[in-house]
Amino acid sequence: MTLLTERDDEIKAARAIVDAAKAEGRDPDDDETTKLTGHLGKIADLNSRIKSAEVRADTLRQVAALGAPDAERPAEPANETKAADLGDHFVKSGMFNAIKAKRGSRFAVDGPEFKAATDPTLTSNTGGLPVTYGGAYQTLYRRLTVADLLASGRLSSPALTYWVQGALTGDVASVAEGATKPALNFVFGQVTEALAKLAGVTKVSDEMTEDADFLVSIIRSQLLQRLAVIEEDQLLKGNGTSPNLRGLLNRSGIQTYATAASFTVKKGMDGIFHAMTLVRTGSYIEPDGIIINPTDYETLRLGVDGQQQYYGGGPFTGAYGNGTVQMQPGLWGLPTVVTPAITAGTVLVGGFKTAAQVFRKGGVRLETTNSNEDDFKNNLVAIRVEERVGLAVYYPTALCKVTLTA
Repeated sequence: MTLLTERDDEIKAARAIVDAAKAEGRDPDDDETTKLTGHLGKIADLNSRIKSAEVRADTLRQVAALGAPDAERPAEPANETKAADLGDHFVKSGMFNAIKAKRGSRFAVDGPEFKAATDPTLTSNTGGLPVTYGGAYQTLYRRLTVADLLASGRLSSPALTYWVQGALTGDVASVAEGATKPALNFVFGQVTEALAKLAGVTKVSDEMTEDADFLVSIIRSQLLQRLAVIEEDQLLKGNGTSPNLRGLLNRSGIQTYATAASFTVKKGMDGIFHAMTLVRTGSYIEPDGIIINPTDYETLRLGVDGQQQYYGGGPFTGAYGNGTVQMQPGLWGLPTVVTPAITAGTVLVGGFKTAAQVFRKGGVRLETTNSNEDDFKNNLVAIRVEERVGLAVYYPTALCKVTLTA
């Protein structure tokens, strides 16, 4: 089921509730209103994910328009199965064949940035794996990530220069006819930041390269997945000291809030909602996402009321017996990234799509050689993966760091 189909189903379900109430000449009752709220939250989550998919699809079309990479590779036969992702593309390329032939040259191939597996731009073959879209190759990733919450962009320069909005002085006001109009001034500060390079190298034996399936699994698990994990760490909490990015949590000007001492599920949920309010009042930007540690999410997800009913729905039904089980429902109806990249006891709430943007210079780059160090002598092949990434935060006050006080 695609995201568009899921959204259509949620819209139909919400309209059915409203139509049923109208047919009886009344407004929806409390139970129906609760269900409507749940549907609207899911619709908002799906809209955000669909928008992210559209941005990524446009990026992929741009990558496809660049033409073939520098690496030698024969044209694929018309009836050949398309590559599932960058790892699969690697073994279908000329450089894989060259490695098998024991040629000592260096080869490279580019691919796009990381992509959630639920993105509607991905289709499936009979094996259930994503296939190519627009001539670019996807990286499998199984959950919503920090990058999915942010706006996405590309650049060609090695540095990123942008303007950060600060405090507003003065404002628009009512004025009498012919009277002097009030002045308002937005304070902007120019920021220049270098891109960060994220990279890693692994080595395999010549014998291993003869097994294409094994080599694909090495690229996916030991290189691409680890690159995605470190990218998320950098986007969220990089300290800004070269060669690191300055992550969202280490930006000057973001708002902070700490819950009252002696943590409870209610205090945690209240604190997250209050952070949403701070984002709205401090930046006039609507919050569109939450980032939380798996341990904290588990505590909130397993919270129960006085009757031992799960607030977020139990293992068999939705909340209080309504609807179906949601494995990872969003908090307060917002898309929620559950990741160990954020420290337990800290939650980040924000209007991420407006507040910040992740930039990539090119895509994920995969290179290999057997002439590195003493690899040729030892019958080894080095495989390197890397990407260049930058982060711009335009509206720091649209982000609020919540401390869940123990």
